[in-house]
Amino acid sequence: VQLQASGGGLVQAGGSLRLSCAASRRTFSNYAMGWFRQAPGKEREFVAAIRWSGGSTYYADSVKGRFAISRDNAKNTVFLQMNSLKPEDTAVYYCAAKSGGISSTMRDIKTYVYWGQGTLVTVSS
Repeated sequence: VQLQASGGGLVQAGGSLRLSCAASRRTFSNYAMGWFRQAPGKEREFVAAIRWSGGSTYYADSVKGRFAISRDNAKNTVFLQMNSLKPEDTAVYYCAAKSGGISSTMRDIKTYVYWGQGTLVTVSS
């Protein structure tokens, strides 16, 4: 599975961005998808994830209520709508995929097998 993330950019605090991640594989609908981010000097961390059916979503506490993950299996694409952005949201955002996935592992970065190249989000104060 090849993943291509896009949609990053520079935005003022309080603004919004929508990230997209396009997958190459036809069986995209069988994969759980996640978004992770890595700020300068920090480890990569979980942001949000969605089950293959789109019926279950998971969020880091730091983005809950501000970010929303969704997917369009017909277009092999997953989205991350980011609202009320804060300077601390500044990071490179990566999309990732894995086959299947149980609820207890959806936030676990080690369980994701396929990774996109990342897209930079910069939030100015």
